[in-house]
Amino acid sequence: MSTDLDASPIIISVGGSLIVPDAIDTDFLTHFTTLIKTEVERGKRFVLISGGGKLARRYQDAASSVTELTPEDLDWLGLHATRLNGHLLRTLFREVAYPVMMTNPDEVSDTPPDTKIIVAAGYRPGASTDLRAVQIAKNIGAQKVVNLSNIDYVYTDDPRKNPNAQKIEEINWPEFRKLLPEDWDPGLSSPFDPIAAREAETHQLEVAVINGAHLDRLEAYLEDKPFEGTVIKD
Repeated sequence: MSTDLDASPIIISVGGSLIVPDAIDTDFLTHFTTLIKTEVERGKRFVLISGGGKLARRYQDAASSVTELTPEDLDWLGLHATRLNGHLLRTLFREVAYPVMMTNPDEVSDTPPDTKIIVAAGYRPGASTDLRAVQIAKNIGAQKVVNLSNIDYVYTDDPRKNPNAQKIEEINWPEFRKLLPEDWDPGLSSPFDPIAAREAETHQLEVAVINGAHLDRLEAYLEDKPFEGTVIKD
């Protein structure tokens, strides 16, 4: 078993739909924590950035039922949900994680280079945690971003609406971006933020879309083994 830390951390965007699909999913959190700690023992380093999940939507829906909200209002509620979920993750990894949860992606590169786990969350309105994950990857020289969510693959169309939608196991950035809308908004339902996709293509990142309900797939990807999911790269 390797004890030397790998030079390049892996960024994992942990979807809020996994942390808080309805209630907080302690079963997922237990298995995820065990897997990541095992991979750290094998020499890997991680930045974990949390999404907001049902927690964010409940606050947004509640506020919207009382008053009219601006997109910025919706963003701030979602951001604070990501931060609460981020503090939850940092607490679970407190023995090995950097002691402060990061929000500004520019400050991640100021952490000690031998830090095993950094936990991050949303920063400010106008961007998703997907974009923050890509920005962190760029800032610290990471090559891989895992988008851990509740979908098995990226599809050619929404499989819930189109039964003929085809799963995609590997795709390049120009073709992937054709599947996305041009703009991002706080309520967008998309396999990846279109602005983040543009930035990821610019910086030649590899993004793996993996269903976090099957953590054996994440483990296979981290161990460079065949896995079920979609890889996006040039």
